[in-house]
Amino acid sequence: MYLMRQIGARGVYGHPLLPDFMVFLNWTELPWFWYGFDRFWFAMAMVALAPGALAFAFGWLAFRSRVTGVYLSIMTQALTYALMLAFFRNDMGFGGNNGFTDFKDLLGFDLQSDATRTTLLAATAVVLGASYWACRTVLGSRAGRVLRAIRDAESRTRFLGYRVDAFKLWVFVLSAVLAGIAGALYVPQVGIINPGEFEPINSIEVVIWVAVGGRGTLWGAAAGAVLVNYAKTWFTGALPDLWLYALGALFVGVTLFLPRGLAGIRLPARQDT
Repeated sequence: MYLMRQIGARGVYGHPLLPDFMVFLNWTELPWFWYGFDRFWFAMAMVALAPGALAFAFGWLAFRSRVTGVYLSIMTQALTYALMLAFFRNDMGFGGNNGFTDFKDLLGFDLQSDATRTTLLAATAVVLGASYWACRTVLGSRAGRVLRAIRDAESRTRFLGYRVDAFKLWVFVLSAVLAGIAGALYVPQVGIINPGEFEPINSIEVVIWVAVGGRGTLWGAAAGAVLVNYAKTWFTGALPDLWLYALGALFVGVTLFLPRGLAGIRLPARQDT
């Protein structure tokens, strides 16, 4: 996002005019790590580079140590929770508990106007399609075949001479970059971002999307996200006191009766589509 401009920061380096939340939190000048975010191209570059660099650092250590399966899941959740606690601190320079809000414009366009919202929605659809195409291209390549081999028989793939940790690190970084792009599209449409988005329950919800849509497919995750979020909206209105249990029942029901999710209804064999 064109972050500093949207939340009202103006000025030159060394004497910036601080956003309201920083003044409220007793910051006297803009933190060094926000320099450059008043330029759109720099902000867009950091959307991919920041999560990619973090994923590379964590993945390099984890995959070299051959951390896999549930242990990798626990470690990633622990890292996410640690970041959440850190970002809740007011002295981190990210707004503390309140985070960032009151986004007004993007490249001069009013974020509250219908035209801007429609454009952002269309941009989200285009990025989703481009991401799907990129992932399909990866799966159809030699690297994609190796990744499927690692998924099905990691030890055997390693014994065949492939650098399993390098392939896993590469796809881990790719997924982080895609997540960063998704976050950059999410915030201006929702209008707020705070450390609560780091909560592990959000990661669990993504797992539910994949389980409902169909594991082992690319389109299943997108379909599951639409279905689960629609169900959440409907349940909160129809069953305000029981919606969470109803959503859990949906997940349990799909797991029991459609173990391959929606994709299992039409796919005769396991595919990656």
